[in-house]
Amino acid sequence: MGILDFLTGQFIDVIEWTDDTHDTMVWRFEREGHEIKYGAKLTVREGQAAVFVHEGQLADVFTPGMYMLETNNMPIMTNLQHWDHGFESPFKSEIYFINTTRFNDQKWGTKNPLMLRDPEFGPTRIRAFGTYSVRVKDAGRFLTEITGTDGEFTMDEISFQIRNIIVQEFSRVVAGSGIPVLDMAANTGDLGKLIATEISTTIDSYGLSIPELYIENISLPPAVEAVLDKRTSMGIAGDLGKYTQFSAAEAMTAAANNPGGDGGMSAGMGMGMGMAMAQQMNSAMTPQAGPWGAAPAQAAATQAAPPPPPVEKLWHITEGGATTGPFSRAAMGTKVADGSLTRQTLVWAAGQDGWKKAASIVELAQLFTILPPPPPPGS
Repeated sequence: MGILDFLTGQFIDVIEWTDDTHDTMVWRFEREGHEIKYGAKLTVREGQAAVFVHEGQLADVFTPGMYMLETNNMPIMTNLQHWDHGFESPFKSEIYFINTTRFNDQKWGTKNPLMLRDPEFGPTRIRAFGTYSVRVKDAGRFLTEITGTDGEFTMDEISFQIRNIIVQEFSRVVAGSGIPVLDMAANTGDLGKLIATEISTTIDSYGLSIPELYIENISLPPAVEAVLDKRTSMGIAGDLGKYTQFSAAEAMTAAANNPGGDGGMSAGMGMGMGMAMAQQMNSAMTPQAGPWGAAPAQAAATQAAPPPPPVEKLWHITEGGATTGPFSRAAMGTKVADGSLTRQTLVWAAGQDGWKKAASIVELAQLFTILPPPPPPGS
């Protein structure tokens, strides 16, 4: 082998890049001295672009295909360098492969809550997060604006910058949209498209594009969400009286299923509290007395009914071994008046301990005291 063949063979003649990292955006083809042989084959696959940099200046950008690195297909290189060795000597240049496929499922989110004026809740704070995809739109601009001379540039190195741009535009768009927080979930698709359009100018200056941007969730602070949940629960409960009865029934069922455990005590306490709440609600819903002290008819109807009248006591009389009766107190008064019932007459009534003289019983003794005195003599 001649010395010329040895020198010729040391220069690489096949230039290509196969990526298996899934996060590399730019990779520089490494060769000691950056010596590229004239006539070498450059293979650029789909989803790639190759950028030629000669002596620190961007020389050309190659799209997918196979190229022979010669002057007839490198007009820019012809102007940059004088080929004075029959176009066969190596030239020192750098080749950067750019990944032009989409980088999907990139995360974005607000670090701190965003302040806005909600039409329904007033001043409030929200958080938001989602995903986006990004791809290299202009390989040459991306190399000159972002990558520089970095030999291996990954998505993580620019994701923070893109995330900050998204959050800034999201804050501005949402704050100026006037959409209530409760309606934002129904408009996340339109908001995502609007934000992607707003950031396109800034992203385009990097040589990038945002094909997709999604808002996965917009949330309120935990304290506001807790109050909102209570409000929703009240709306679901509907009639609070029926809801209290239902809760008491559920507590009784739970107590029956666990009669010996602490759950029964807790259920009983819950049932008692529910019944107390029902009574308070019933009292609150009962109409009160009017301004002049007269209660409405509805209030009178809910008052307790008067107690039943006492049962009248009936009396029996015994005379000459015979018993008559029963007689009411009024009938006994008549007998006192006609003399058939005297103070010494034996009487008995239910619940009385044996026969007693009429004068010894309080109810009957009063009948003898109200009689008029006997008429005076000679009248």
